[in-house]
Amino acid sequence: MIDPVQVLWSPAGVTLESLGSQPWVDTPTSDGDTPKIRMPVRMLSVDTPEVTARSEKGAARVDKEFEQLAEWIRKGIAPISHGLAEYVLPKLETGKAGTLQYRQGKAASDFSRENMTARLKRPGKADRSLFIRVADTPFAPDNRLLAYLAPAYEKDELATLTREQRATFNLDLVAAGWSPTFILYPAIPGELDLPILLSAAEKAMTEQRGIWEEPATLLGYEYRAMEDLFDVTKKKVDEDKKPEPDRKLRPADLRSWRERYCVDMRTRVLHGQEDWFRVDPVYRLWIWPQDVSEAVARLNLTPSPRLVGAD
Repeated sequence: MIDPVQVLWSPAGVTLESLGSQPWVDTPTSDGDTPKIRMPVRMLSVDTPEVTARSEKGAARVDKEFEQLAEWIRKGIAPISHGLAEYVLPKLETGKAGTLQYRQGKAASDFSRENMTARLKRPGKADRSLFIRVADTPFAPDNRLLAYLAPAYEKDELATLTREQRATFNLDLVAAGWSPTFILYPAIPGELDLPILLSAAEKAMTEQRGIWEEPATLLGYEYRAMEDLFDVTKKKVDEDKKPEPDRKLRPADLRSWRERYCVDMRTRVLHGQEDWFRVDPVYRLWIWPQDVSEAVARLNLTPSPRLVGAD
């Protein structure tokens, strides 16, 4: 008798770009049932600075946009809470927020490439293979594979290495200061790995490595949030120039730049979508809105007074 679970198995899937478009799918190179797939990996628990500005010129444009955003915030035009505004304004008003992000992103990319090359090398032997550990939900909405990456060690080697010595490349980025922790529920590192990650992040911050050398750094997710807030605020400014009947921006549109809820891993307090600044960067655990109810129950979380309207 076949187990009915096997018969009724309904796996989740992901769509890759077709042949001739993105070079993710090749024609079979051996057997007809063995195509090769190449796809980007989104490394779990890390979030390096963005290089979406694409050039120094593009970064300079972001510098000006963020200065404009700071002005809108000062005038009370941008739809942002007072607390978060006070947190981001010193970073937006430097006049170099975009340039700093871009340069840090390039430096993080250089480190990652050099680090992976060095750790996969074996003197006198072929390079190590790459070990990939995927998340329970293996694909991000943009089709990137969600995973931890590390050198693949042989059994006899593993017996001689500590967990720190066989660190993932994800952990290396945090330890070198090129990424904050970016732990997204439910892909939380295991009980043995989480303390190592948090300890490495604390040390990188204390020693001002990488991004932590510059106090005005917008962390990657903060930078993206400010990009979205700029776009929303610009739409609001443009709408305000129109006659009342022609305005189409809804209250929900003004909140669309906000994304995840944030938990303080030390206290298990759940904070709202604009209150991540209330949590030390090392101990921020992120939760998508659709996962909040489940996370509150599974992790025994307590909503903050502000979140329940008691503050």
